[in-house]
Amino acid sequence: MNSYTLSHLKQLESEAIFMMREVAAQFERPALLFSGGKDSIVMVRLAQKAFFPAKIPFPLVHVDTGHNFEETIEFRDKMVREIGATLIVRYVQDSIDQGRAVEEKGPNPSRNGLQTITLLDTIEEFKFDACFGGARRDEEKARAKERFFSHRDEFGQWDPKNQRPELWNLYNGKKQQGENFRIFPLSNWTEMDVWQYIYSEKLDIPSIYFTHKRDIINRGGTLLFNSPFVTLLKGEKVENMQVRFRTVGDMTCTGAVESDAATLEEVIQEVASARQTERGTRADDKRSEAAMEDRKKQGYF
Repeated sequence: MNSYTLSHLKQLESEAIFMMREVAAQFERPALLFSGGKDSIVMVRLAQKAFFPAKIPFPLVHVDTGHNFEETIEFRDKMVREIGATLIVRYVQDSIDQGRAVEEKGPNPSRNGLQTITLLDTIEEFKFDACFGGARRDEEKARAKERFFSHRDEFGQWDPKNQRPELWNLYNGKKQQGENFRIFPLSNWTEMDVWQYIYSEKLDIPSIYFTHKRDIINRGGTLLFNSPFVTLLKGEKVENMQVRFRTVGDMTCTGAVESDAATLEEVIQEVASARQTERGTRADDKRSEAAMEDRKKQGYF
């Protein structure tokens, strides 16, 4: 007798694939926000499965801060070539040059918040009505408030008090002209689920996720890469450390963790014993208690 019981990972995969097909049915111009990080890599695999044997029927969109890790950008370009996807890249530097965004001052100016302006301009340029994102509810308390279909008004803003109910797996994509949605198929996934899925699917990921030697500045407990965009403060020094990154983003605010994990199996074991969330290494989330929620209200991913 055949068993129709799905494993935990297969249930999550099935939910996410259903979500992607639902978006393809309800929206005219969807896009997938792609950073080259582990969550967006999983999103691409899910999209491949959702629409196989056809190619992914929407473009990948990357908002490049100019402060990205080189390994991530190289991986992004390699992956896009291999799967034959369409990649759209827009640059925060262009928004700054056009006077649309203002560069932060200080010893480690982050461009993370400036991505919002470039993203909203990109959505307007291509008239995207739905953008897939790889955010998960376990990452951060503001993201825990998100629905699968996250409604944004005509200014791209998110109102956490005006979320639509999603009962019985019914998703309401109705919108007025100029409004759009962010779609989060990985909402119910955890960091461990993502890593186990990467392992089970044998997915390629950037080398930055594995242990390596790197010049590091310890800034208030956050291990920052000694990049050209970070200025040494009085009393700080550069140390060559054995580290890896649990999350990737703007190198001025993305912290590393000391680690000897060189394989996916070792990464999974390390995540299982970790006592800090992956975004606990992100300096931009520590600027205030509501830092992420404030950025999301303005139109952040």
